[in-house]
Amino acid sequence: MSYQVLARKYRPKSFETLVGQEHVVRALSHALEQQRLHHAYLFTGTRGVGKTTLSRILAKSFNCETGITATPCGVCEACTAIDAGRFVDYIEMDAASNRGVDEMASLLEQAIYAPSNARFKVYMIDEVHMLTNHAFNAMLKTLEEPPEHVKFILATTDPQKIPVTVLSRCLQFNLKQMPPGHIVGHLENILGQEQIAFETPALRLLAQGAHGSMRDALSLTDQAIAYAAGKVTLDAVQGMLGALDQSYLIRLLDALAAQDGKALLDVADEMAARSLSYKAALQDLGTLLHQIAVAQLVPAALATDLPEREQVLRLAHSFGKEEIQLFYQIAVHGRNELALAPDEYAGFSMTLLRMLAFRPADGDAAVIPAISGQPPAGRPSLPSTPSAPSSTIRPPVATPAVPSAPVMQAAATASAAQTNQPAARVSPAMAALAAARAASAKATPGAARPVAPVAPVAAVVASAPLAPVTPTAPAAPVQARPVALPEPEPAGMDDMPPPWDDDVLLTSTPAVTLQPRTVAAPEPAPAVAVAAPVVESIAPAAADRTLSMAPVTELNWDGQWPSLAAALPVRGVAQQLAQQSELISCKRDGNTFVFELRVPLSTLLSAGSVDKLAAALTERFGQTVRVDSKIGAVELTANAQAVAERAARQQAAEQAIQRDGFVQTLMREFGASIVTGSVRPV
Repeated sequence: MSYQVLARKYRPKSFETLVGQEHVVRALSHALEQQRLHHAYLFTGTRGVGKTTLSRILAKSFNCETGITATPCGVCEACTAIDAGRFVDYIEMDAASNRGVDEMASLLEQAIYAPSNARFKVYMIDEVHMLTNHAFNAMLKTLEEPPEHVKFILATTDPQKIPVTVLSRCLQFNLKQMPPGHIVGHLENILGQEQIAFETPALRLLAQGAHGSMRDALSLTDQAIAYAAGKVTLDAVQGMLGALDQSYLIRLLDALAAQDGKALLDVADEMAARSLSYKAALQDLGTLLHQIAVAQLVPAALATDLPEREQVLRLAHSFGKEEIQLFYQIAVHGRNELALAPDEYAGFSMTLLRMLAFRPADGDAAVIPAISGQPPAGRPSLPSTPSAPSSTIRPPVATPAVPSAPVMQAAATASAAQTNQPAARVSPAMAALAAARAASAKATPGAARPVAPVAPVAAVVASAPLAPVTPTAPAAPVQARPVALPEPEPAGMDDMPPPWDDDVLLTSTPAVTLQPRTVAAPEPAPAVAVAAPVVESIAPAAADRTLSMAPVTELNWDGQWPSLAAALPVRGVAQQLAQQSELISCKRDGNTFVFELRVPLSTLLSAGSVDKLAAALTERFGQTVRVDSKIGAVELTANAQAVAERAARQQAAEQAIQRDGFVQTLMREFGASIVTGSVRPV
């Protein structure tokens, strides 16, 4: 008798012997016991999980001589004929080779005839997703309303390619991939019946190589029996599959725990000498790291029959939980990037070195020097110049002048010493500008003398709170005066303002309080006509309205409507009404305070804004407030006050930048000019 492969010899003959598909067996068994028979079934799943086996068992359940049952006898004529593949009324059709509409039409023409010697005529169409659209359309009507004696069983590995019109006419059962434990148990049973010696770790390796397919596992077992001359051993299976010996991976992790880079590369060289697959090594390393993570976090979930269980438990105590998670991520990414490496050895060794480089050294001990500004022990100091500018120079605003770079460096160093924080570093370009500013301060009479030499590549610039503007003239109306600036040349690439981000300096460097220095204007400096800074926010044209600013003692309010309107918690149109209106009077009417407002536009009185403003005032004062309004021109408003304050700050900033000694030096010696509108107040 010729040899029969294990996958065919031990194909399950009943639901009881089927392995790994308990959810499908349960549903079909209950349906058969209750005689709730559907006319079309669809089995989906990867190769070798039991689709054809289930269809044959179901066909026997339909046609067994003992009746429709979930436990066919297996000895009657129908059962034995179906197992032997010679039952006339059980037709298995391969849709991959019979995928056209003609083959489907021929099959459906035969379906109308009654079965020869069976209860049901069963059509099993394997790989049904290979049928053409015309073939699917041809079978729709018959599949929906077949003759009472016809049952359809469809099987596919790709259900996404099946039209939904077909799916809706079938009972669909999704077959799962076989878990490795089920495969190992089934292989132990089969090898025991075959009286073949085996090693359980070898069967586990075969189960992993099968990737969830029982047929693949049985085929690999046949191959292993032939390879090892009748014995299934771990060494034989490893040699047959080209699997990696776990001892290499254990040695890799031991070297990583000892932070021994030479030992890591020695193991990689040994693997290269044996021509082992680095891709498979990274895959197995990821599996081993997963087992270690399980041992660390859920020890009870670690398999008791794991061959390297003791080593896994030992390594679980050698690494931290975060380290194992990091190594796992590096191994997975290294496997994905292996094809991009110059060669597999370089990709594999770089992955190991990446694990070594990114592993934290002794917890916080290696982090503290980095925070304090000192390099970790055993590591060379890196240049202090960053790859991108870490701070920028902001034009001085609202101060007579800015201290020179040496003064800034000394102040920043002192501040860093007090706060135990490193001083901010700047780029070479910023250092050159700071050095130029220092030279300008030295050449200018009355300038502060430098207190320390300035290094051109490590200048330190510290931002400081700017001194408030001191008025040099009595309060005057806010009126922008023209500033005499050097006439700019036609705009070009060299005339554009430098692309400095003027927001970094004030936020990234330590704040140090600096005293402003007095700079005497140099003799050849160009004459600049600058208006004195003005901080008065109310125009004198509104002087005749000051009576409306009288305090209201009953409300404990100073009567300043612009300040009150700017602080009210209202939004939208109500906010615009408050900020663009002018207070005419505030009177008491019984228990109600009446605020009479002058409004410039009638549209501000829409959308219930008056009621919202009255509600906000009532909540503010704790008294009932009513708002009356009239349309007219306004002057004493919160919006006008804000505009006046912005204009005053802008004027003060332009005055400060024009008086700065460094700016005057640039204008005198390099022909620099200030771009109109580029000065922004803080």
